[in-house]
Amino acid sequence: MSSSELALSIRGVSKSYVIEHGRTDHSTLAQTLLHRLANPLRRRQRETFWALNDVSFDVRRGEIVGIIGRNGAGKSTLLKIISRISEPTAGAIDLYGRVGSLLEVGTGFHPELTGRENIFLNGQILGMRRAEVRRQFDAIVDFAGVERFLDTPVKRYSSGMYVRLAFAVAAHLDPDILIVDEVLAVGDADFQKKCMGKMQDVSRRQGRTVLFVSHNMGAVNDLCTRCVLLDGGAVAADGTPDQVTRSYLSSGSGGGGGGGGRAMIDLANGASDACFTRLQLSDDQGVAATTFDVRRPINVRMAFSLKRRIPGLQAGVEVFNYRGDRIFYHTNLYANPRVIVEEPGDHELAVQLPPQFLVPGDYSMTVALHVPNVENFDVREHALSFEIEDTGSARYEYGRNEIGCVLVDLPWKRLAGPKGASSLRASGLAVNVGER
Repeated sequence: MSSSELALSIRGVSKSYVIEHGRTDHSTLAQTLLHRLANPLRRRQRETFWALNDVSFDVRRGEIVGIIGRNGAGKSTLLKIISRISEPTAGAIDLYGRVGSLLEVGTGFHPELTGRENIFLNGQILGMRRAEVRRQFDAIVDFAGVERFLDTPVKRYSSGMYVRLAFAVAAHLDPDILIVDEVLAVGDADFQKKCMGKMQDVSRRQGRTVLFVSHNMGAVNDLCTRCVLLDGGAVAADGTPDQVTRSYLSSGSGGGGGGGGRAMIDLANGASDACFTRLQLSDDQGVAATTFDVRRPINVRMAFSLKRRIPGLQAGVEVFNYRGDRIFYHTNLYANPRVIVEEPGDHELAVQLPPQFLVPGDYSMTVALHVPNVENFDVREHALSFEIEDTGSARYEYGRNEIGCVLVDLPWKRLAGPKGASSLRASGLAVNVGER
């Protein structure tokens, strides 16, 4: 591939950090000296952690590349190196054009400056002339929807306003390579949709390159033309979004298991005040399984430990289809009667997915222990994965993508018709016509 076709080339990039164990922080110099004198032979243990390990791939001009992976896989580290915020320990990246990046709330903004002043500041950081920024100024303000607060210091902006303005600046100041991290999740649904449209416009109409990091597999499939999966700091897969997201969702986020699903995970008791210790999918006989008939229920069991009382704690489950679209979300808050799990100690909850609910297909499940809008204690993204099959004698006669996301058990009644005509019997969406 010639350099004229490339937007960036990543060659053998690695990044390491040194982690110190047994470190004691002191507030004064005197406390530090006294500690050293009292422990003259004590040495700190150092560990080298490789956030990235020999990452290599090229990106063509005009591609929209999704970069996915679990938390800690190295996604943000890679974007920071591409954006020249940090340097690699080894390897090199060649950039063929100007980079505009939105990595976290407030990146490139000065909190004491107004929105107007920060637009021009960001333009200068990107290497734009003042006249170029002025030409795009009205479009930036209109897209961000912050005209009323344009002359207010951005430190007074909400996180949503911050992100709207930051994205508008990054997308409108004509970068050759636009880098967007999961920060867009801060915005509301309408703004996220607006951003998706803008990124498509930047790539398809203007021929520019977009790198998009997200945990929303549906957005990755809808927006991107290619997908790269990072796992443990290395490239685990590189291909079409459909292929790579399927691989990611079926891999789970814990150890054990194999094949096309993950039915059981044993987890170490973590440092969080609330953490999972065991997760399991089983059939109606209590046997761990990853394949279920559409007419049988699915049992979900989750064991977890609380180190202190946590008022308002919820245990939640989310189910996603093979594209990463969220099918539903449910917590013990919705149970009837409500199940309370707040006291310290070991707990185990069970919830059942009813039969004839999910259509045949591949699914993954995320589980979480959290206090909504306060704190996420333990979130296991796509930790369990399973398949629903239709193995009955009277099979659903439609393809997987033709009957929606769920089966609905609706009552049907025959109110009128020719004498002697057969009645319609229905179960869910499977309609069988009786014998004549």
